[in-house]
Amino acid sequence: MDLLGGPGQEVLAAGQGTVSYAGSLFGRPVVAIDHTGPGRGALRTTYEPVDPVVKVGDRVRVGQLIGHLVDSPINHCAPRTCLHWGLVRGFGHAARYLNPSALLERAAVRLLPVWGVR
Repeated sequence: MDLLGGPGQEVLAAGQGTVSYAGSLFGRPVVAIDHTGPGRGALRTTYEPVDPVVKVGDRVRVGQLIGHLVDSPINHCAPRTCLHWGLVRGFGHAARYLNPSALLERAAVRLLPVWGVR
């Protein structure tokens, strides 16, 4: 998922977990956080291009600052800056990429009557 942003913008952890990677990967700065828990299995969120303020092994909480968005020379959103946010279940050949928007809390949708419309 690509989220438009600006260079220097704060990037926050989507969930509680442990930083499993914080550095350069194929020329892009990346942060990865492993999340585990009952019923979730092995989940990992990834954030790029992010200049990390965390290091491998750090425990993070939901909403904690993990780094700042950078304008990477390898940017598929050019000329804009965007955060590529990923969600993966499992590791290696068994890894399945999921839609990270599933992690967002959403309010219940309620339809209200429209009065005076025929």
